[in-house]
Amino acid sequence: MQIISTKQELLSIVEACKAQHQTIGLVPTMGALHQGHASLVTRSVKENDVTFVSVFVNPTQFNNKEDLVKYPRNAAADADLLQQLGVNYMFAPQPEEMYSDEEMNTTFRFDFAGLDAVMEGKMRPGHFNGVVQVVSRLFYLVRPNRAYFGEKDFQQLCIIHHMVERSSLKGTFGDLQIVDCPIYRGADGLALSSRNARLSEEERETAVNISRVLFLSRAWAKKYSVSEVQQMVVDTINSVPGLEVEYYEIVDRTTLQPTDTFAHAVGCVTVYCGPVRLIDNIQY
Repeated sequence: MQIISTKQELLSIVEACKAQHQTIGLVPTMGALHQGHASLVTRSVKENDVTFVSVFVNPTQFNNKEDLVKYPRNAAADADLLQQLGVNYMFAPQPEEMYSDEEMNTTFRFDFAGLDAVMEGKMRPGHFNGVVQVVSRLFYLVRPNRAYFGEKDFQQLCIIHHMVERSSLKGTFGDLQIVDCPIYRGADGLALSSRNARLSEEERETAVNISRVLFLSRAWAKKYSVSEVQQMVVDTINSVPGLEVEYYEIVDRTTLQPTDTFAHAVGCVTVYCGPVRLIDNIQY
């Protein structure tokens, strides 16, 4: 596996791959890789001639600078894992390589068609502007045939689909296919996340209650209304010492707007486990 740190080198390698008519898979990550990332990477390696994995903690998507500082980083372990998985290229740039000073200090503008006005977008103003900024830049640089994203970040996935569909009208990203990959959970049901590394052993055991309640809510959905299930999920999670729900929204899977039916619905939750902010979702 070759590690790349500059856009110029990346562009040169991509051009060579394109000249050989190789299909390219891209897995964008912020590092601190775990088996959830590995499941995306494994799929890309299987489905494409060449796989690129970006490892970049994107500063423009953090509205909380303390969260940026605390975000786990382990470049050496990431490289070892990607090598074992058969990745061809790891792109690990510094922020100044990705952005000019002006870009770092100016909010990236994009028409989200309202997808950013709810849930994560409401709680983390500017977050999705940074996500679209970095993902679109990676798409321009790597020009992948397929890009792989996990469904754990469900709202982000919807926004990326919207970005590509909106851009495809002009052929911006060519024949790019966004590949949705299921949430990867531990044997106990907890959704794998890089933030889990910040949990103590006790907090890790407590956090399992998030997915446990979400799974229970599928049974509740057969007997109760959307609003009733929504309140039951919040109350049940909050009853666990050490957990505090920031929001739980049951929304339409496409529009992300509140819905009064479980048909085509997804429940998205954000919970503080001690100081660590965790997200998860369940499809009904």
